Amino acid sequence: MNLEQPPALDPAEQALIQQFLDQLWLEKDVSPHTLSAYGSDLTLFGRYLAGQQQRFFSVDSQLINQFLAVRYQQQLSPRSGSRMLSSLRRFYRHYHKTGRCAVNPVTELVNPKVGRSLPKTLSEHDVDALLQAPDCNELIQFRDKAMLELLYACGLRVTELTSLTLQQVSINQGVLRVLGKGSKERLVPMGEEAQDWLSRYLKHGRRDLVKGDSNLVFTSSRGTQMTRQTFWHRIKFYAKVARIQAELSPHTLRHAFATHLLNHGADLRVVQMLLGHSDLSTTQIYTHVAQARLQQMHQLHHPRG
Repeated sequence: MNLEQPPALDPAEQALIQQFLDQLWLEKDVSPHTLSAYGSDLTLFGRYLAGQQQRFFSVDSQLINQFLAVRYQQQLSPRSGSRMLSSLRRFYRHYHKTGRCAVNPVTELVNPKVGRSLPKTLSEHDVDALLQAPDCNELIQFRDKAMLELLYACGLRVTELTSLTLQQVSINQGVLRVLGKGSKERLVPMGEEAQDWLSRYLKHGRRDLVKGDSNLVFTSSRGTQMTRQTFWHRIKFYAKVARIQAELSPHTLRHAFATHLLNHGADLRVVQMLLGHSDLSTTQIYTHVAQARLQQMHQLHHPRG
């Protein structure tokens, strides 16, 4: 079956996906971005099943493997394949537990091996150029300037930034109370520069963007919550203005935050707490980036490099 033009999903099957996503949302167990990814994965799988005249609760592990094989033929990466299998695993575990699915077909499937790629980051010079790119005489770019400064100063995830509320900000103390993955809370210092820009934005910019009684710190030009994708487009725009050639991702400034802290001697466990990582091994990957950068600088500047 060609997944490029899959058949429409049966409403009853679509309802199963939505009920599953609603339950995850109620449990506050995953981020909005992960919910969206699960929904996309399950919809794609459901359409594949429709093309095979199958339904969610009539499949076996062989059919799931067949679906994944088709996806790999279409250049699905091991990381995306692992995420896809994670979506299916949680979906079937949920319905097997509730008794609506007699047999869990994902039990014996194994995630593909995923090589840990190094995070995309920026040099300190490129970060400075990116932060200088917004024209603060223009309202939207004034907002973006405050967002970029805060993103880099605090190492926030993009969704943590776009969902930030006034109640989470303490300008006087210079800290943010960030609600991260799994609703885990952490306190993150802002630093003087970001604190100054955020204070100026709250006094002179936010009131012209916010609609109604919204308590969001940053909103779109329509006064609604910004999406992750919208802010990603803003980052790419400023990267173009700053003529940055390095490859970017939505989390580039978060990666730069961690890497630059380590470059300047920060303790790995402190960086772990600031990033909100539950496992130190997740943070350790930044040490490879930092070491690679230090080696590059040594070769460039040391007389025997």
